[in-house]
Amino acid sequence: MEHLSHRGLPRLSWIDTLYSNYYNTDGYDGDATDDHKCQDGSEAMPYIDESPTMSPQLSARSQDSGDAISPSPHDLLGTGVDAEKGLEMRKMVLSGVLASEEIYINQLEALLLPMKPLKATATTSQPVLTNQQIETIFYKIQDIFEIHKEFYDSLLPIIQQWDNKATVGHLFQKLASQLGIYKAFVDNYKVAVETAEKCSQANAQFHTISEPIDRVTRSTLVLHDLLKHTPTDHPDYPLLQDAFRISQNFLSSINEEIDPRRTAVTTPKGEARQLVKDGFLVELSEGSRKLRHVFLFTDLLLCAKMKKTAVGKHQQYDCKWYIPLADLTFQTLDDSDSSPHVHTLPEHEIEEMKNKISCIKSEIQKEKKACKGQSRLDRLKKKMFEQESWLLLHSPTIPFRIHNKHGKSYLFLLSSDYERSEWREAIQKLQKKDLQACVLTSVELQVLTGSCFKLRTVHNIPVTSNKDDDESPGLYGFLHVIVHSAKGFKESANLYCTLEVDSFGYFVSKAKTRVFRDTTEPQWNEEFEIELEGSQCLRILCYEKCYDKSKLNKDDNEIVDKIMGKGQVQLDPQVVQSKNWHMDVIEMNGIKVEFSMKFTSRDLSLKRTPSKKQSGVFGVKISVVTKRERSKVPYIVRQCIEEVEKRGIEEVGIYRISGVATDIQALKTAFDTNTKDILVMLSDMDINAIAGTLKLYFRELPEPLLTDRLYPAFMEGIALSDPAAKENCMMHLLRSLPEPNIITFLFILEHLKRVAEKEPINKMSLHNLATVFGPTLLRPSEVESKAHVSLASDIWSHDVMAQVQVLLYYLQHPPISITELKRNTLYFSTDV
Repeated sequence: MEHLSHRGLPRLSWIDTLYSNYYNTDGYDGDATDDHKCQDGSEAMPYIDESPTMSPQLSARSQDSGDAISPSPHDLLGTGVDAEKGLEMRKMVLSGVLASEEIYINQLEALLLPMKPLKATATTSQPVLTNQQIETIFYKIQDIFEIHKEFYDSLLPIIQQWDNKATVGHLFQKLASQLGIYKAFVDNYKVAVETAEKCSQANAQFHTISEPIDRVTRSTLVLHDLLKHTPTDHPDYPLLQDAFRISQNFLSSINEEIDPRRTAVTTPKGEARQLVKDGFLVELSEGSRKLRHVFLFTDLLLCAKMKKTAVGKHQQYDCKWYIPLADLTFQTLDDSDSSPHVHTLPEHEIEEMKNKISCIKSEIQKEKKACKGQSRLDRLKKKMFEQESWLLLHSPTIPFRIHNKHGKSYLFLLSSDYERSEWREAIQKLQKKDLQACVLTSVELQVLTGSCFKLRTVHNIPVTSNKDDDESPGLYGFLHVIVHSAKGFKESANLYCTLEVDSFGYFVSKAKTRVFRDTTEPQWNEEFEIELEGSQCLRILCYEKCYDKSKLNKDDNEIVDKIMGKGQVQLDPQVVQSKNWHMDVIEMNGIKVEFSMKFTSRDLSLKRTPSKKQSGVFGVKISVVTKRERSKVPYIVRQCIEEVEKRGIEEVGIYRISGVATDIQALKTAFDTNTKDILVMLSDMDINAIAGTLKLYFRELPEPLLTDRLYPAFMEGIALSDPAAKENCMMHLLRSLPEPNIITFLFILEHLKRVAEKEPINKMSLHNLATVFGPTLLRPSEVESKAHVSLASDIWSHDVMAQVQVLLYYLQHPPISITELKRNTLYFSTDV
């Protein structure tokens, strides 16, 4: 690392201190300065060019190509180096940072001390400096002091109560996000030096000597060291990587500005335009969905698409439109312009695509094990990428509308309210600053769009095809979550939580607690069972319920509830797959939500264990229950269906939305013990809990309703291509069921058809209902299931798809009556 000596420049202590060495001798003297060479011998880290303009110059392997400089893979932990030693080094690096920050803050405080008396004399007859000179020399020092003071205050308790699992990446991310202040300081430096030079001729106090070194470069070195000593699977690693990237881009942007071959773009106020957030969003443009890459800068929002480039050429973005944040507004309730209709695909088409993707995943796994060659594997991966991209484009339905106050509006579709809230909050936070409207020249727009490729933080569209082979495939099965309580609300409100998990690359809302009215400390204590499809993250959003019908959002015709807080937690398989509940707390905007979770694989969750108490109904053969009750259809099935048809048939997501697990268990106990007040319980119970109880009953039968014995024949029958042969086979299989099973199955069939009739309201199509009930009513026996375990990479296997198709076949069939079945004896040649 080279130190910058300003030949021929005056030495100004309070300015130069801002560039003083990050690794002070009283603090941490890290190994980065001794280990900053790449394997090819070039500089691995930026250094300061000895230029008389005081502009930090980035020197790296490929300055013009935009290659990011990262720690060598050989430096990273997890490749044989002792992880414990690495974590200890992590603490040492951070302790050094803390010591260095303390010195730096003290120096900044010392710099700020003379500012007040100087300002006081500025209005007297004999001022030491004029107000203008003071503002120039002390430009941004107060802001830099506040940034580093906040960083120090946040880091100190983490070091004092050190834990190897502690994360600090978010602190470095925030520090990196405020680098624009340093940029403004650097831009002003030359003027500050010239001003100080004039002052020093009249006043010796400005002539102290200090050797300036770029602090941002040193900060980047710290991140380099931290990354080197942080295991790649540590939750801090991606955060530190992000901060490292931002710091590098900052140094690179300064290089671009001092390079005469490039044109720099700054904000109207003369500050560096920084990238705050970016990501892929679906835009509804001219009635069709387009995948865009959206970039939020400190003063504008830019919507771009990737240009189609020739093979071997650098990829570039094409700007579709931009809005200065000073001109940007959100959808308001009294807007009179008509919203375009958001065309959504039937949900069964989305589900079918998921099934196709899962089939390809299974094929890819088999191909990898077979090791036959790369060409077929590449074709499969390409096909999966295309299908996942289609899914990403067509699945979002949550509207996010933004306006240019001069008249133009734009509509994005998101899959998650969490994501919509993140974008809205990020924009509104920037809008609190003193922004000026700007109109970019064509050159400025070209330069800014050109910088997007280098600055972007999201490099690939979020599909599993883009994951490396060694990345976690996520969890498949069921996540049990108990939302206990929340604290930290300042005023009483009507509060509830929703749960989201990622699935096929995007997030989906899976469960919702009841509304806890007029409280500052809601106690939900509600348990949910959430189906996971390659999920890696759980999100919890806390809302205040709005009952004011005048606040309808015209985009989706729903009342907009206020998000009070949101947070997320990574689903660590080692933690959640234990048999015990794992309790955790998510902190969100001062609010703390307490929850517990545990994970069950699909095989375990659907394992049918006969009940030891034959006096109950759960886990007892259906023939035993109907004989005891002297009924054709079990009482539990009749009562649950009656209640759903009475008050739940128009409920959005009925049978798909999870009911509260404690309510379901209460109903299960009541039915098992034949409680007299069961009808009262049913009338008072949340309808999703009743729907969940019905599903649980069928799931806990000792064998599926369509029986273990007939399962292979159902799988063969649904695969037949000839419609007549399929009809004969499927009807014959129904007739082959025991009488209680067939009567109960037909009873459910007619109920599900009635539910699907209300699809425009409840959003539950025949296909949705088949997806929910198929794998429950029709499952392979335990022996067959074990034979397939080694091949199943996820729950959307060929078997599950076939199970859904069997039920869908009967749901789409004209009404079937038991008498018609027995009278119309069509025989199928194969024995079953």
